[in-house]
Amino acid sequence: MPEGATEMGVLYDYFAAPTDELAATAIDGGPVHRFPTVETKSLDPAVVMGQLEELLTGRSYDEISDDPRCGEDVAIEHDGEVLVLTVTDGLRDALAAAGDLDEVAVRWAAIEELDGFDPEVLAEILRDLRSLAAEAKKNGERLYCWACV
Repeated sequence: MPEGATEMGVLYDYFAAPTDELAATAIDGGPVHRFPTVETKSLDPAVVMGQLEELLTGRSYDEISDDPRCGEDVAIEHDGEVLVLTVTDGLRDALAAAGDLDEVAVRWAAIEELDGFDPEVLAEILRDLRSLAAEAKKNGERLYCWACV
């Protein structure tokens, strides 16, 4: 992982849950072992994932950032050091339907926030996220992000 990826020390675990209320229960201890989860670092649900959604859908970043489910909190603890945030349904649906993730990973790695990331590592993360999103969509669930500073 590039130097900048661990500097902030923020963990972002993406997971699927059927409701905001159930997702909020992940605030204590995180979603791993409780919900289907993809563990990441430095991939925040608003800026970095918003730019991923823009790449996948062609929808403008401004429109994505205005989406009421773009990084909105459903639970906060420890003065904002632990959060459960929403992920847009547009990103869930676009990931679930995504084709060639290697090409997407190369374009995604070119954004300023991911400077230094290996596109192959990002492609692997994208494949995991695609599986999570496809399963969530099939089950009528939404995606969330547990963030811990």
